[in-house]
This record gives sequence, structure tokens and C-alpha cells, in this order.
Amino acid sequence: MWQRIQTLYLGIATALIFSMFFCTFATIIGPDGSDVTIRYSEKLSYLTLMIMLITSHIAATASFKAFFLQARVAMIASLMAIGFQIWLGVDILRFMDEMTFHITALFPLAAAVLNIMAARRALVEEMTITAVKSMKS
Repeated sequence: MWQRIQTLYLGIATALIFSMFFCTFATIIGPDGSDVTIRYSEKLSYLTLMIMLITSHIAATASFKAFFLQARVAMIASLMAIGFQIWLGVDILRFMDEMTFHITALFPLAAAVLNIMAARRALVEEMTITAVKSMKS
């Protein structure tokens, strides 16, 4: 399973999204100097999207024998990650003056890039296997 590079890409993307369950999204600095942190798991919409992304990454990683299915699920996960990144970007632009955001807000974008790379590699392997089979017959 881990011999293929697309499985490694999907594993890294899964780890990035999974780490968001424990990371801080933003910090609000109060007028008296106290810090209030906001986590991704505190907002229901973020939590729902992270659970959907983790599920799609696990499904894509588990379908390592069916390359075409793996590529499709990875592309769907990529589109969901891009949507999540857009949602985070809108919240960042809306609350830019009041909050300090953390670098973890870019994790969905990194996961989307890794998913696209994994889907591309899975399709290349599928085409290679198909070509070898057609050459043998």
C-alpha cells in the first residue's frame, strides 16, 4: 500500500487535515491584553468540513488497488479542500482587523495540492497498467 507515491501524498494530506482538529484557527487580543483562542473544532461548519475531508482521504487511501476510483475520490477531496479554503479565506477577510490568524489556515490548500498530485499519479499508473496489458495481448 505505501509503495506508491500517491498513497504517501494522500497520507500527508490526511495528516494535515487531522492536525487541524487540534490546532488554533485565530487569536483575539482583548483590550486588556488577554488572549482568546478560537479552534477549528469549535465552529460547527469547520468541524463538519474537516470530518468530510478526513472521510474522503481515508476512502481514497483505502482504494489503493483501484487506481481510477482512487483518482476520482482524491479529486473530490481536492474540490472539498478548495471549498474549505475559500470558506476560511472569507472568514479571514471578514475578521482581519479583529483577529490574528495562524498558518494552519493554509492547510486545506496544501491538502488540495497533494490530492491533485495523488489523483494525477493514480491516473498515470492506471494508464500504464492498461498500456502494458494491451501490449501483452
